[in-house]
Amino acid sequence: MDATFVLVPGAGGAAWYWHRVVGELEGRGRNAIAVDLPAGDGSAGLAEYTDVVVDAIGGRRRVVLVAQSMGGFTAPLVCQRVPIELLILVNAMVPRPGETGEEWWTATGWKDEVGEVDMVEAFFHDVPEDVRAVALSEEPPQSWTPFQEPWPLETWPEVRTRFVQGRDDRCFPLEFQRRVVRERLGIGLDEVPGGHLVALSRPVELVDRLEALAREAGAGPQRI
Repeated sequence: MDATFVLVPGAGGAAWYWHRVVGELEGRGRNAIAVDLPAGDGSAGLAEYTDVVVDAIGGRRRVVLVAQSMGGFTAPLVCQRVPIELLILVNAMVPRPGETGEEWWTATGWKDEVGEVDMVEAFFHDVPEDVRAVALSEEPPQSWTPFQEPWPLETWPEVRTRFVQGRDDRCFPLEFQRRVVRERLGIGLDEVPGGHLVALSRPVELVDRLEALAREAGAGPQRI
């Protein structure tokens, strides 16, 4: 049986973010589940986000867990709870033990290296206009609760981890991410074209890379 791609969104927590990737994966005969997180619930923190993803995985045992942006705080916690064959972080925040999401921006050097940016333009500069219009018209709320909680693990979980970075990301620029990922995970980046919301702007190229990484890890169909 092929692996199931379980897709964790970033801030806003909307499964819709992955809809173009889900369509592309399913069109190739793959199994894909996009998760809605309780981003608008001020009482929900990292534990509750983790519970939602674990519940979505259920009893599946061949799982490729893919996490976008802020999802980098939740996905490793999931890996402590259920068997994951491969964790793929996409344009993600990589936390250190005890670090909050609020602290991440200063601790990584983002505020010094990147500074103030127009977040709408940084996020949507390469997203097709029709997709952008829908996203902005239905922008989900994001509670600040999970950003205020210290990341609870003492070390990164024992799970095979890969990092995919959009080379056109204006929110988390490529060279900034290359340094942070090397310092915090000790691995390099897999580059793909596209900006921060790469699942909306370049779903085909992203799925190409996700599939390749899954095959490399033995978690996807082998092509002859």
